[in-house]
Amino acid sequence: MYDNPRLVIDSSNPPEPGSIVWRSPSNIAIIKYWGKYGLQLPRNPSLSLTLASSFTDTSLEYAINDNPSGSGIDLEFYFHQEENEAFKAKIQAFLETLAPVFPFLKQLKLVIRTGNSFPHSAGIASSASAMSALALCLCSLEDMLFGTLQEPDVFDRKASWVARLGSGSACRSVFPHAAVWGETQHVKEASNEYAVPVGDLIHDTFKDFHDDILIVSSDEKSVSSRAGHALMDGNPFAETRYAQARQRLPVLLDAMRTGDLDTFGKIAEDEALTLHALMMCSNPSYLLMQPGSVAIIEKVRAYRQATGRPLYFTLDAGPNVHLLYPGEIIHEVRAFIEEELKKYCENGRYQEDWVGEGPEEM
Repeated sequence: MYDNPRLVIDSSNPPEPGSIVWRSPSNIAIIKYWGKYGLQLPRNPSLSLTLASSFTDTSLEYAINDNPSGSGIDLEFYFHQEENEAFKAKIQAFLETLAPVFPFLKQLKLVIRTGNSFPHSAGIASSASAMSALALCLCSLEDMLFGTLQEPDVFDRKASWVARLGSGSACRSVFPHAAVWGETQHVKEASNEYAVPVGDLIHDTFKDFHDDILIVSSDEKSVSSRAGHALMDGNPFAETRYAQARQRLPVLLDAMRTGDLDTFGKIAEDEALTLHALMMCSNPSYLLMQPGSVAIIEKVRAYRQATGRPLYFTLDAGPNVHLLYPGEIIHEVRAFIEEELKKYCENGRYQEDWVGEGPEEM
């Protein structure tokens, strides 16, 4: 889609060394993406809220490579200011696959420095923030060298497309407030290839939403998300699930347009439990929720019934519980967390987050 052999630096007029820095957030899916085909393409559309305090900062330093080896991309990589060979290998392989899209990368020496604002394995999609930040840096570098991405919409779409190749959910992090990824007739220009923003379609209530992430466990998952997606290919309920997501999306969008918290919350919770039910129905089956996850869910439901306050839960592919609620009840919810829920968290740990304005060039 974006292969461009003309994006080659004129060796007679090389750029001065420089750097680009982007901060990109994670996101939390309300309609879940679970199951893919081809090259990181989704089996059903998903909708996410863009977060604010859970982000990755990535700097991309570049200089012309006077002695290119011709065998690949010249890369140094640092995670939280330390060399990390495992992460470097992943990023190196990703950049190599992008050589037809950004052929100029093989003409440069690159140094990537990256780090998260949140703890690793904290139930927050670090691949979404990390890969979107890297994609934004690459698109900024292209635009700086060639002036090809001057239009903001054109820039964002390519960044979302590139981010998707690194991590499917990363394509949604490029946009503020909320985004949809996956083909659907209910969102203009929606595509499997990239996400599209839907922040202008939602009620202001959802732009002031909070997502407090209760860390039940920070242990490595027994089954990775990559493996979980692959297991959907043999799941007997897969096709029913994909149809369900397609049906739920317009209902959710309508609720978010009108500020209907009850419908929003019901779909958010049903989607979370559907996701984990699919894991339990896979072959082999597996279970990522833990006793603390279930206890929190029951407490949240009892709290909502007793108080009438619009506090809801969702989960990603792990045991940690995301609490979703409007900003107007923040003091009541935080007191509830401290008094009733914190005891189920690993070392009493939880991450306070909220819906944010999307990535920022630093």
